[in-house]
Amino acid sequence: MSDEAISGSPSELEKEIQARRERLAATIDELSGRAQPKEIARRGAAALSERLQTVTHTPEGELRTERLAAVAGAFVVIAGVLVFVRGRG
Repeated sequence: MSDEAISGSPSELEKEIQARRERLAATIDELSGRAQPKEIARRGAAALSERLQTVTHTPEGELRTERLAAVAGAFVVIAGVLVFVRGRG
């Protein structure tokens, strides 16, 4: 909103008030849409997907095989430790 005083005829004032109401209604609609659980979940999934893409691919779009191999190796080690611990127990 501007700090300048509104001047003009009553019909101009009514038009300005109506325009402000419409802008406010649009803002409220947008904010309420953003607060919906489905929208929050969609944004979270999109952010996760983008993060996964960044971690697993180079900026040129090539797959980072060394990172994937490290994760796969860590998974194999953890699975082996779990099998070993359960077999002893």
